[in-house]
Amino acid sequence: MEFLHTLIDIFLHLDKHLSDIIVQYGTWTYALLFFVIFMETGFVVTPFLPGDSLLFAAGTFAALGVLNLWGLLILLAAAAILGDTANYWIGHFIGERAYSGEIRWIKREYLDRTHEFFEKHGGKTIFLARFVPIVRTFAPFVAGIGRMSYGYFLSYNVIGGVVWVGLFTLAGYFFGNIPVVKHNFSLAIIGIILISLIPIGYEALKGRRDS
Repeated sequence: MEFLHTLIDIFLHLDKHLSDIIVQYGTWTYALLFFVIFMETGFVVTPFLPGDSLLFAAGTFAALGVLNLWGLLILLAAAAILGDTANYWIGHFIGERAYSGEIRWIKREYLDRTHEFFEKHGGKTIFLARFVPIVRTFAPFVAGIGRMSYGYFLSYNVIGGVVWVGLFTLAGYFFGNIPVVKHNFSLAIIGIILISLIPIGYEALKGRRDS
């Protein structure tokens, strides 16, 4: 319960936490941001890490000149691409055992949800999943399990990683320091989370109607 409370606090006050990290660690902040984005996209056990909101927050600090915008765009896009790549090969290695239940830390519910996403969107899932929490973490893993051609996977991975990082980081850069957003940063983060959950909600409602 304490972990959940801490996680919620980090999400809602991401600007303050990131500010403290920048003050305390300076240029090492780039390494920490790289690590979080890599972990959020690279391992099926860490879908709870901030992705969209962290990119947005980093963009706001880039607008203030505290962080370098181009450095963020290049570094975090690389983290997102490498994360998906690592996740793909982990899935490729584990294979169908992921569905057997013998690997306890893999939630079958998330695998099934991602599989449904693949059924509807095909290979484009790797790109589209970038904008859907949880599915974003499981999509490359499921692609690896299904033995998707790595070259095919990589093309969507690179395009998706660059667009995802660019979109949310630049959104923070251009809009994060507008007074109404800056003074209501927690609400802005909640808005980002809710918007990113719309595809999941839509698919869930559609599934109920079809059943």
